Amino acid sequence: MEPPPRKTIKILIVEDSRTQAEYLRHILETEGYRVLLADNGREALEQVATFLPTIILSDIVMPEMDGYEFCRRIKEEKGTAEIPVILVSQLFDTADVIRGLESGADDFIIKPYDPGYIRTRISGILEALGHPDPDAALAPLDIRLADKTHRITAGRLRIIRILLSTYEMAIRKNTELEEAREQLNAVNEQLRSAVDDLKQSNTRLESENLERRRVEKALDEANKKLNLMASITRHDVVNQLTTQHESLEYALQLKDTDAKKAWEYVSAATLIATRTLNSVKFTGDYQKVGVKSPQWQDVRSLVQAAAEETLPGSLTIKNEIPPGTEIYADPLIGKVFSNLMENSVKYGGTVTMLRISLGKTGSGATITCEDDGVGIPAGRNRSSRTNTG
Repeated sequence: MEPPPRKTIKILIVEDSRTQAEYLRHILETEGYRVLLADNGREALEQVATFLPTIILSDIVMPEMDGYEFCRRIKEEKGTAEIPVILVSQLFDTADVIRGLESGADDFIIKPYDPGYIRTRISGILEALGHPDPDAALAPLDIRLADKTHRITAGRLRIIRILLSTYEMAIRKNTELEEAREQLNAVNEQLRSAVDDLKQSNTRLESENLERRRVEKALDEANKKLNLMASITRHDVVNQLTTQHESLEYALQLKDTDAKKAWEYVSAATLIATRTLNSVKFTGDYQKVGVKSPQWQDVRSLVQAAAEETLPGSLTIKNEIPPGTEIYADPLIGKVFSNLMENSVKYGGTVTMLRISLGKTGSGATITCEDDGVGIPAGRNRSSRTNTG
């Protein structure tokens, strides 16, 4: 027997969610079916009495009367018992199926659903209308599940149809689950790749940060060296210009009374000018050496080189630094010794001997520069001739 034309098929949707109800109505009306809505089971019973639908789609979870009770009442009434009832639910386990069979349901639709699945279930019910169940009059079947007995009155054809429907849904859900698992695996692979990229980026960033800190440290050390160089050079230039000024003043005072002595002061001023010029030139040299990394240097050799460059031949140098003594410093350290020796010569007066020695101080050491001169008057702008380092 062919199913009736769709325009004559009346479908009642029993759904308390207006959104879900309108979605189902849109699907079914698009297929050409006539659709009526009811918000709950009690309202739906009134609709059935006047509307007499061809098929009923009822949600299970509803206020006032759930879908199982509504289906049972439809099947108990002689005038509506033959109307197919499809239960719509988000639930899906063995107890749902048994309770649906017990209430007389003809099929299940599991939420969330898609239009294609709705069309398939409706078509299956319409085909079943033309093939009555030959076992519909068999004795009820009692099934015990979870310590509760359920009486099933459905015939074998309806039971098989529902089981096939639920099995089809299980296959569909399993397929969706497999697809979701594959997508999850793909996402996990992408995530692992992203994590690997992030680790590499972090490694590069750590390397860049390390290099940045190294550069910052080098710049800081270079600034300290340049500040030290500027301080020493400023000190030398001020002292040398002061001494030169004094020599020229003496020369001016003696030019008329003792010309020879005056020229000696002029010569001394000329020598001081040469030293001042060398000190200024040194700042240019330090631009090249001052930014170099410190290195181990032999202290005894540094003292000897400074003495040969700075001290006059008449002055005795006692280099008491033990052979093999090394200091970790940049090239500026040689200028430090030269500066100390120059100060001794300039301000020591009767200096004939200069001693550089090394003394132990706990875990460290002290380098001392001392001379046998007259000393330095208090308040004079000069550096001490006895220094520690």
